[in-house]
Amino acid sequence: MPLKKELLEILACPVCKGDLENDEKNNMLICNKCKLKYPVKDDIPIMLEEEAQKF
Repeated sequence: MPLKKELLEILACPVCKGDLENDEKNNMLICNKCKLKYPVKDDIPIMLEEEAQKF
C-alpha cells in the first residue's frame, strides 16, 4: 500500500524541513535538498536522521 497523498503533503525532511519525494519502487522518501533518503518500512516512514542514507 503506497503512502497516502495527504501524508506526503504534510511530511518534511527533519534536517532541512524541505519537501520529500516518494520513491515507491525502493520504499524511500527522498529529500533532494540535503541529499538524504529515508526508509519506509511496513508503510511507516522512518524519519530519523540516523536512519537516513546519503545519495
